[in-house]
Amino acid sequence: MTASSRAIPAGFALATVLAFHPVDGPALAEGPALALRAVAAGAVEVPLTIELLRWSTDAERAPLLAALAPPTPAPQPSPSPAAGDGGGRGGRAAGRGGRGGRSGGAPLTPIARLTTAVKAAPTLGFIWSGGVTGYAIKYAWRAAPRDDGTERIVLVTDRRLDAHVPDWTPASGAAPDAEFTLVEMRVDAKGVGEGKTSLTTNVVVDAAAQTLALDGYEAAPTLLEVSR
Repeated sequence: MTASSRAIPAGFALATVLAFHPVDGPALAEGPALALRAVAAGAVEVPLTIELLRWSTDAERAPLLAALAPPTPAPQPSPSPAAGDGGGRGGRAAGRGGRGGRSGGAPLTPIARLTTAVKAAPTLGFIWSGGVTGYAIKYAWRAAPRDDGTERIVLVTDRRLDAHVPDWTPASGAAPDAEFTLVEMRVDAKGVGEGKTSLTTNVVVDAAAQTLALDGYEAAPTLLEVSR
């Protein structure tokens, strides 16, 4: 493979991928909803390109937010009939049925439920690593700009970004079984800012903003330097 064939422009790669995997959902506006460049910090800096076609709708965000909600408590079984009241055998049979229900396996963890919801969500754009490896964006949210023009942006990819950034070793507090990556950014009016990810920080629901977010953004390590 020649050098020119390896250096595929991200925009061309995006168009090629979308020809086979079109972005689902509402009609797209002309031009990208978000276009940023970033450098992943590490021993070897890895360039990333973020190209988002549209933002998630409220209905599309809902299953991902619900995945992290505490599970509904299981109903308590009714007491078994006392011996001699004619229902003893029925009570024992119900008990055996209860044990059979529990043998179906442990309930999914919140992160496992969120991983499933991410995989099922529509593709909204891509994060490109080196211009050739694409990570589908499955969740995209932003807050209204502050008075100084700074925006808070949250994206979720369908795979782990650390595959191409080996220095991003997950912290002990981050979920090791997560098959996605949440990227939360703070970007000014010129498109310059920082990004932090779920590879080092847990994912939570920001109830006030009604979005997925990093748990303790300010204390999380900065992994991305963002620009236009």
